[in-house]
Formats: sequence, structure tokens, C-alpha cells
Amino acid sequence: MSRIGSKMIGWLGVVLLAIVLLLALVGPYAVPYDASEQSGAPFQPPGREHWLGTNDMGQDILAELVVGARTSLTVGIVAALLATLIGTVVGLVSGYSGGWLDAVFMRIVDICLTLPFLPLMIVIGVYIGPSLFTQVLVITLVMWAGKARKIRAQTLSLRTRGPVQAARSMGAGHLYILRRHVFPSILPLVIPQFVQAVNVSIMMESSLSFLGMGDPLSKSWGSILFYANSRSAFLTEAWMWWVIPPGLCIVVTVLAFSLIGYYLEERVNPRLRAYQATAAKGGQTTPQNGPSASAAKIATAEALLEVQNLTVRYPKESGVVNAVDQVSFTVSKGEVLGLVGESGSGKSTVASAVMQLLKPPALVSHGAIYFAGRDLTRLSPEEMRELRGNRIALIPQAAMNALNPVMSVREQLAEAVRSHQQMPKDELQKRIDEVLAQVGLAPKWATAFPHELSGGMRQRVVIAMALMNKPDLVIADEPTTGLDVMVQVEIIKLLKDLQRTLGLSMVFISHDLPVVLSLADRTIIMNQGKIVDQGDTLALAKTSTHPYTRRLIDSIPRLTPAPERSLQEQR
Repeated sequence: MSRIGSKMIGWLGVVLLAIVLLLALVGPYAVPYDASEQSGAPFQPPGREHWLGTNDMGQDILAELVVGARTSLTVGIVAALLATLIGTVVGLVSGYSGGWLDAVFMRIVDICLTLPFLPLMIVIGVYIGPSLFTQVLVITLVMWAGKARKIRAQTLSLRTRGPVQAARSMGAGHLYILRRHVFPSILPLVIPQFVQAVNVSIMMESSLSFLGMGDPLSKSWGSILFYANSRSAFLTEAWMWWVIPPGLCIVVTVLAFSLIGYYLEERVNPRLRAYQATAAKGGQTTPQNGPSASAAKIATAEALLEVQNLTVRYPKESGVVNAVDQVSFTVSKGEVLGLVGESGSGKSTVASAVMQLLKPPALVSHGAIYFAGRDLTRLSPEEMRELRGNRIALIPQAAMNALNPVMSVREQLAEAVRSHQQMPKDELQKRIDEVLAQVGLAPKWATAFPHELSGGMRQRVVIAMALMNKPDLVIADEPTTGLDVMVQVEIIKLLKDLQRTLGLSMVFISHDLPVVLSLADRTIIMNQGKIVDQGDTLALAKTSTHPYTRRLIDSIPRLTPAPERSLQEQR
């Protein structure tokens, strides 16, 4: 369907809904009869006095329709609002938290989804009695679980995406992340879910009233059908004016919400949009399987970061997989440590373990991670949050994924600061301008959005976010991934300059050995979760005899016969 046709469907739904709302709001004051009083003879057919005739008690059916519109819409909207609200909260908390809380919520959702509608209605009706409250309660209990499952599925996807992980790495709290990053992203999904819930609620209200579960003192479209059926209207010609009008009102209202819901869902569902678009158009190293003894003898007294025998496991049905196996290293103040390995070697898992951002079911099963003398594995989540993005900063992979597409550069840089401290507005702006200058961006780019920046500029913004709180340690997890060669060179030079100017300690992670050799003071080679070689970067490139390291070095394309000479010139 074309975009114009889609808009026409949406507007048609809006017009139909406006007519129904006008009927509910103005109708009771426009009709000349009271819906609860006798105003004519029983079963009087439509005529000048009674446009839609009367029922068996002589009550005007048009008056009943306009009064009943209020009840049906009120029950439908209130029940849909409650179901959507409960489902959204449960889905957000369950999907974002994971673990045992997610398991508990999902078992409750499963139970609610298996409850049959009719028996549930009968049980609640027996204990509470027929009323509008009963209708709202039953409809809410029936609908909230489905909403929760859909919201949870979207939240599970969002919590692993770049902006959320970047916010966590900056030390943002859970409520802040939910409010600022997760909920705005699922809001376009919540709105059509609510509209569709109103649609279903009105149908359920009519069904409940038809079965006698509505308030006997309140008029609704469903109750009109209930009394028409119980008074045998179908056995007389009265069904034509007693049954068809409320039935048409229900159909028109459901159609209106369906059209609006379809239009809204189409706007937020990328698959539907895509379908429509297509349709329309110097240390000696040891050549063994472990690090050399000389390289391991680093003075821990000056170490800012010390990782001891770190093991990260992934439980599986067939056993346990060690993604990181007995890894140990240190990073001194002002030192750059390079971590090199092919994809799947465990280098990024080490970074996640240091930041305490491992994704379930991964867990640190052994070892310790000391930062400034504190074991990060023993810190509470709140204590760790104070360190993340403050004293320990992460430069994540794929800058475009790490940036929030609906927030400007200034907002995202300010967010990095506000996650840890309150700063006066003028001082904060001064800090933003200062950091932008440090990464080579003009102040005018502070108002830009991520899609307005080039790949290199986006990477500079991510680096700026990491520097906002003047960290002691920066972990750069493949910061040049996805960039062209010239931009990679610029980013590496920028990181070198920043490290020397600010005196940063840095862990630089990459699968690109030449990049690491040009930047790091010491280099660690990882393979299959283990450290297979390590040492001074220049010595590693020149004298390492480990087979894996030699294969990596020999695979480097070069224009000169002496790689160590080229390396020396770069440094």
C-alpha cells in the first residue's frame, strides 16, 4: 500500500473515531428523551418521534445509544490504559533486569495467558458481582500479559544495543537508562499497542455486558444487546431497530481504532515500512603456551589495573566453555597495553569483565580484577557504577551504535557528566567545548546529531564521551572498527596524542596487529581465551619466537624488509 493510501486509512480512522466521540460527548444533551425513562409505547418502530424506535419498556433506543457510548468507551479506554501500563512496566523491568526477576515475571505472564476468558469472568463475577469494575478488572487481567511479553521482547533487544551499553559504561543508573534510553525507544511500540488494546477492550466490554456481567444500572452498547436478546427481540421485527444500531456502533468504533492502530503500527514497524517502500519503489618472550616469567614480573605497586588469573565461563548444556582462561596482566599508570587476538580470542570479553558488563550467562568464575587496589569483582553494583565512566572509561566498538540517534552531541556529552555529578550549566558547557577541542571537533558540532556526522567524527564524539569525567584508565575496544584506513590513522594519532597529553593509562584492544604495534608500550597476544605471548612491543615484534605470534607478524603487509624499523619510525 502506498504512503498516501496509508495516510488515508489513518485519517479515515480518525474521522470515524471523532464521530463516535462526538456522539458520546454531545449526544446525551442533544436527544430529547431520558434513556432510563419511558418515552413511548413498547416496541414502537422508528419514526418522527423516535428515530430508532423504542425497546420493550418504551425507552428511546437512540437515547440509549448515545448514553451507552460513554460507558462502552470509558470501560474500553480505562481497561486498555491499565493493561498497557501494567504490561509496559512488567515488560520493561523483566526485559531489562533479566535473571531470576525475568523468570518470575515470565512465569506469571504464562499463567495469565493460559487463563480462559469465560471461566475467569464467571469466577470474578461470582465473587465481585456484575459491575463496571468487574468488566475493567477482567479485561485488564486478560490483556496485560500479552502486552508485557511484547514489550519485554523489545527491551531484551534494546538492552544489548550500543547506546544502552555506552550509558552503562559511563556509570548511568538503571532508572536513568530506562527513562532516558529504553522507554523512549519502545514508546512508538506502546502507543499502537494501547490503541489496539482499546479496540479489543470495547469488544470485550460488549461481550461481558451481553452476558450480563455489566452494571445493570448503566447503559452500554453491550447491555442494549443483552436486554434485546433476553427480551426475545430476535423473535419479532424489533431486532431491526433494537439490535442493528448498537451492533453498528460497535463495528464502527472497532473499525476506527483498527485503522488508527494499523497506521501507527506501520509507522513504527520497519518491516512494514520496508515492504511498502519496496512495493512503491624490549622484553624477551617465551615461545610456549603461556606468558614469559620476565614479562609477568611487573611491579604491582605501581599498577593501576591488575588482572589475576581471570577466568570467564559460559555455561552450556554440554558443559562449560572458558571464553577467558587464567588471564593475568597489569597496566601501570601512563602505560598503553595492547591486547591482540583474532575474533573469538576473548579480548573483548576481558574488557567486559573489567567493566563488569558481562552479558548473561557469562560469569567470572575465578580470579580477581584490581583497580587502584580495589577488587572490582567484589564491588556492589552501585560502587561499580560510580567507577564506570568516571575513573574507568570505555570506548566501545561501532560508534554509530554507541550513540543515541535522537540526542545531540551536547546532550550525550552532558549525560556522561550528569551520570556522576551535578555541574553548573556554564561550567558544563565549558567542559564540553574543552573536550571537543581535545578530540579535534569544532564547537559547532555540539548541536549536531549522529546521522549528521561522518564515521570518523562519530568516533571522536565517543572518545570525547569517555574523556568527559577525566578518567584514569581508558579501555578502547577496537575503536577503529568499520573506519577506512585514512580515518583509522587519524583516530590512532588522536589516541596517541590524548594519552601523552593527559597521561592516560590505556588498554587498546584490536585484531589489527600493526595498529597495536604502533601504539602500545606492551602487547599481549591472545588465542582461544589464553595469553600465548606478551612482552615489550618492540621486542615482541623483533624477537618473539612463539609460532602464533610469528605468524601474525609475518602476515603483516610491508613495503620494507624490516618491520621493526618501520615500527620504530611510527613510534
